[in-house]
Amino acid sequence: MMTHTAAFQQVAAQLQVFKEIERKEQFLFILGALVARLISLHKAAEMMELDPDFLLSLLDLMGIEFSYLAEEDIELERHW
Repeated sequence: MMTHTAAFQQVAAQLQVFKEIERKEQFLFILGALVARLISLHKAAEMMELDPDFLLSLLDLMGIEFSYLAEEDIELERHW
């Protein structure tokens, strides 16, 4: 039976963005917090020691949609 830590490391190892497993795990954690709107893009970039524009570009390259807009604003924009 695989432990949770081993499972997390296995998932993180598949992430091709960073070399070190700890950095990959940190990115996945921050990505979850960002998508859940627990932190801002600026705070996420600060925690990853990246430029906010670079982080936004990285998310875009990975196919992860991120918007500064509130959920209601996104829905309005989609139906514009």
